Amino acid sequence: MKTEGFKENSETTALDEVPAGHTVRIVRVDSGHCLNNRLASMGLLKDTEITVIRNDGAGQIIVAVKSSKIILGRGMSQKIFVAHI
Repeated sequence: MKTEGFKENSETTALDEVPAGHTVRIVRVDSGHCLNNRLASMGLLKDTEITVIRNDGAGQIIVAVKSSKIILGRGMSQKIFVAHI
């Protein structure tokens, strides 16, 4: 698992670098209009707090947003930048 890149006091990091069990806040999404809309429809908006449920370092990432669990592909998660809370 790629956890050495995640520092709790760093400004921002890609979601795919956040280990399971950490709660973070979405700072920005570096993607096009379509992916931004898709993420917004799942509740993944700027300033939203999410908790990483599963991140094995490869494959899909599972996050908790409010009362829902969402599975994201690794490519999507690399475009979501977060800050530790």
